[in-house]
Amino acid sequence: MEILTELSGDLFNITLNDPERRNAQTPATWDELYEISQGIPSAARFIVLRGNGKSFSAGLDRAMFTPEGIPGQPSFIDLATRSDAELDDTIAHYQRFFRVLRDLPQISIALVQGHAIGAGFQLALACDFTIAEPNTEFALKESQYGLIPDLGGTVRFTEILGYHKSLELIGSGRMIPAAEALELGLITQISDHLGSGLEQLCSPLRSILPETLIDTKMLLARIAYGEEPWVAERRAQSKRLRQLHTFMSQQ
Repeated sequence: MEILTELSGDLFNITLNDPERRNAQTPATWDELYEISQGIPSAARFIVLRGNGKSFSAGLDRAMFTPEGIPGQPSFIDLATRSDAELDDTIAHYQRFFRVLRDLPQISIALVQGHAIGAGFQLALACDFTIAEPNTEFALKESQYGLIPDLGGTVRFTEILGYHKSLELIGSGRMIPAAEALELGLITQISDHLGSGLEQLCSPLRSILPETLIDTKMLLARIAYGEEPWVAERRAQSKRLRQLHTFMSQQ
């Protein structure tokens, strides 16, 4: 997938640009996003994640589920044959961009239209704020493929929703309309015009001294997020991958 970057004033735009495939992601996408995150211009106060086309991101490339996988990248079947330590390291590697956004001094904002499914939804959840168009739908559908969300989805859901609602939504993998997502606190704002919504969100934050906003973000992140939930997420996914591999081998 092509990923576009542009600095516009104090906004650093990162745009997924594969509209024909609804911005489906692969591990290479996550690697590139992480590399981009390590070179954010100093003039940027905000990181804005976008997806070109009708959908923000339809999630993981389905080719990852096939024996052939994606050229140059491991399939899920390949991953399931690795040792526990190797599999844990691989998933931790995949998680890097989804974690680093909370460690960066910039405020991260996802602008979402159409659909944000699976890894697409987890990408939005990784941001500090999410603005969505009214007809947008969200879902963590991993359970429907015998997997769990392992890019921070379970971590963010339990932080925001608690155990019971998280189990209902992640367990079923059902679609969540934007209005429900806003009511639940999974997104920040609904706007008919994402650009206007972005300006409405950023304007009052610009009035705060940058150092004050950075220190506030870092303090809240330290209080809210720890290492243990991410480790638990990786280990649960490792178990699911092995069981999925066993099932597929018996077919």
